[in-house]
Parts: sequence; C-alpha cells; structure tokens
Amino acid sequence: MSKLRYGFVTGPVLGALWMVVLSTTVAVAMSFATGEAFRPHILLSLLWGAIIGYTISQRLGDFWGEVMGTASLVILILLGMGPLVVGEDASSFARVFAAVALSVAFSWSMHLILDDMPAKLLTRHEFEAAVIKFLTGFGYIFFTAIVLIPFYVMVLTSLKNQSELIQNPLDFSIELSKGAELFRSYDELFTQFNFGTYLLNSFGISVLTVLITLLFAVPGAYAVARLRFQGRAAFSRSILLIYMVPMIVLALPIYIAFSMTGLRNSLLGIILIYPVTTIPVALYMLQGYFRGLPAEVEEAGLMDGLSRLMVIWKITLPLSLPAIASVSLYVFMIAWNEFLLAFMLLDDPSKFTLTRGIASLNSSEIPRQHLMAGSVIATVPIMALFLGLERFMTKGLTAGSVKG
Repeated sequence: MSKLRYGFVTGPVLGALWMVVLSTTVAVAMSFATGEAFRPHILLSLLWGAIIGYTISQRLGDFWGEVMGTASLVILILLGMGPLVVGEDASSFARVFAAVALSVAFSWSMHLILDDMPAKLLTRHEFEAAVIKFLTGFGYIFFTAIVLIPFYVMVLTSLKNQSELIQNPLDFSIELSKGAELFRSYDELFTQFNFGTYLLNSFGISVLTVLITLLFAVPGAYAVARLRFQGRAAFSRSILLIYMVPMIVLALPIYIAFSMTGLRNSLLGIILIYPVTTIPVALYMLQGYFRGLPAEVEEAGLMDGLSRLMVIWKITLPLSLPAIASVSLYVFMIAWNEFLLAFMLLDDPSKFTLTRGIASLNSSEIPRQHLMAGSVIATVPIMALFLGLERFMTKGLTAGSVKG
C-alpha cells in the first residue's frame, strides 16, 4: 500500500495550484492587453481550484454538468467571488472575456492533466504522470511569459508617444486608430538617428565575421578531427579555454593595443577582433561533426587520386553543409549581438554597430520610445533568422557532443 496515492487528494491539490497559475496568467495578460486592473485572488483561486479539481478527478459530472460548472465559475468571477478580481474601471467586455477565458482554460486543461488518473487509488506511475503534466503546463506558461512579456512591453512602448509614457508608463494597451502614427518612433530612428547606417554596419561586420571564422575554423577543425600530429589531443581539449577568461578582463589590453596600432574607432578593428571570440566555438562544433563523418568516404577519395585539399572540398564540405550552416548562424548571432567591444572601441557615430547605436539612445535627452524601437529593430531580424533556421542551430549545438 505504500506505493499507492489517493486520487481524491491529488485532484484537489493540483486543481488548487493550477487555478493559481491560470488566474495569475489571465490577470497579467488582461492587464497588459487592456491597461485595466486585473489581479488574481489567491485564496479564492485555491478554494475554487480545489473544488473543481476534486469534481473532475472523481468523475462526478457528465458533459453538461461540467459545462454548467464552467458557467458557474464565470458567474462567480463576474460577481467578485471568483479567483479573478476585476477593477471597477474595467469595461464589461473585458470582464466577460477574462471570466470566460479563465473558466474555459481551467476546465479544459484540468481534464488534460487528470484525464488518465483513476478516481481513488493511484499507482506511483499514475501519480507522477499527473504531476508531470501539471509541471509541464506550468513550465510552458512560465517560460513563455519570460520571453513574451519583455518583448511585448518593448514593442508597445516603442509605439507610444512621450505624453502617453509620462501620463501612465504602466499602460501597455494600444490604440489602433492612430494608424501610421504608431510607427513614428521607427521613422525618426532612420531619418534623425542614422539607424540605416547602423544596420548596414552590423550586417556587413556579421557576414565578414562568419566568413573569416569559417576560413580558419573549417581547416582547423578538420585537422583536429582527421590528422595525426603532436599535441593534437591537448589542442582539442584546450579549444574553449579562451572562454574561461571573461572579456571584461581583456578589455583594457585590447583597448590599449588597438589605440597604439590605430585600429580603435575603425570597422577594420572590429572585423579583426570579432573572429577571435567566435573561432574557438566554431572549431569545437565543427570538429565534433567531422569526427562523426565516415572516414572511409575520404579514404576512397584519396585512393582515387584526390589530394587532401580536394577531398575536403569535394567530399567533406558537401557532407558538412548542415553543420557549417548552423555554425554560420551561431557566429552571425554572436557578432550581431556583441556590445562590449563595439562600445569600447567605436566613438564615431558613422561607424556604430546596431548595439552601439542603441546604447547611444539611452539618454535623458532622447525619448524612451526611441530606445525601445531601436531594441525591436535589433531583435526582430535575428529572431526571425533564428526561428527560420532553428533546425540547423540544433544540429550544430549537438554536433560537438559526438565522440570521435
């Protein structure tokens, strides 16, 4: 009996906790979307969540009974006795929408969590399965909120004007009736703050960083993976040692060296230093992938009279295109988002990268919506690139784990 869990306890506990999660989620979402006051009522969330969770876990109602239960929860919320507290200034539509959204989402998701759980005695496997479903749902909501809320605030702030931000900086609703006027901050960035140049600089530097990195990383990784030479094992293990030294420690020596050689405040200096930070990780990722390729294919090419370089060019590289694409994407993202070196080495606005240009907007003399608009411009392209090529990114990150 020690392996059994009681279903009539598990259902109410998970229901109470899940109602707190969903009422908080709906309250935050509605507050951001409407700018009106919504907040969860923790005690009532625990109470009604436990009651509905017990009802669902014990299979006490048929389909229409559950529909009536959902409708009753909507009415309780509208009467102020439910798990969601709505401000007096909230519109009737917002009240009804929030109540229906919370009630339907809770009833539907609780069925998914408790669907396979027996009503009374549970095995350890059945108990853990229900708990895992609850934790999975919580994880989806929690990590989605971490990603979306800052991005949502950033986008909505960029679409407001100075008077709206001063009047209520916490109002993240949007008036679509303004039309093109919403994008005034973006227009001013390109017409008054030279953001077109920053974009071109960042794109050109990132592309050149990718090319230079691949130029050194591909032959270097191939040599570590395929050739036999003294110190090969030590070199392979020490590739990532550069990342043990924080960049902030190297900042002063780099600044002094670049100032003495005349490379400070030049795009050439940035193009030279960025590959130093990306070549090690590219070497590490590519060597793992090269080790996973069958050596017999390359040996067949050598037996057919091809030189080692021709084998790399005609056989190894075509087979390694997925890994090269993923490494290129990863390096591009590093170069695009790099800030410390650009901030330290660039002073001329005509040579600013995008991150350096955004930092220049962080001033009391420049409206806050311009800073947010610049952040959106820097984030959206790299986000779209990442989402579009995510499968290559995943392959590249796992390639280095292949044991040769």
